[in-house]
Amino acid sequence: MFSLPVTEIFSSIQGEGPYVGVRQIFLRLPNCNLTCPYCDTETNIPLQFRMETVPGSRHFNKLNNPVSLEKLLELLLQTYDFSLHHSLSVTGGEPLLWANELQVLLPLLREKRLKIYLETNGTLPDQLLQVLPWVDVISMDIKLPFGGQAFWDVHEPFLRYGLQKEVFVKIVVNTETTPQDLKDARDLIARVDSSIVTILQPVTKTHDIITPKPYQLLEWQNLFLEKLINVRVIPQTHVFMGQL
Repeated sequence: MFSLPVTEIFSSIQGEGPYVGVRQIFLRLPNCNLTCPYCDTETNIPLQFRMETVPGSRHFNKLNNPVSLEKLLELLLQTYDFSLHHSLSVTGGEPLLWANELQVLLPLLREKRLKIYLETNGTLPDQLLQVLPWVDVISMDIKLPFGGQAFWDVHEPFLRYGLQKEVFVKIVVNTETTPQDLKDARDLIARVDSSIVTILQPVTKTHDIITPKPYQLLEWQNLFLEKLINVRVIPQTHVFMGQL
């Protein structure tokens, strides 16, 4: 059976997007195909991953990487009561870099009546198709251009594929975000489906990247509402709740 490197596994409260407040099991996977300037997550493959001893306790054991999918399923079943959790958040890094492994693991979890919530940067449409049959909710980032890179050409097919499931879009914004980048993002979403829930997520201050001013958020929300139906401004609530 396949094996999979893991960063960490824990139970916590979802802090982003329209599912803020629900209880989830978080399966964080390493590696990422992007280097976003505001990223605060370690993406290297650790020699060992950490897993809670008791759900929500923040007490962790260290286990060796990679772990077989059979053993990973056993650990999840032994540690968590799936009925108390809305879903399993498969996050990263970029989890779709492990699409071959996930298309084996996710059906096993779905058999146990655990919903799958995929958190992704929305740049790997072919890999999304590999796992799409076993995903319930897609939390897709639209990455605004940075470092001379733009992702519109992969974001649009990714979002179109995502319409086969429940999908929403998150866009991280900071005080230097440009109206033109936001218009491009808005127009892309509108071309696909103007009813897609769209979240403007003010960046949590990191390095020299500053949270937008209140007036900017209002102006940008107005900009999106010119073409989209459901646009919300939601910060990273887990940060000020003190959750992982």
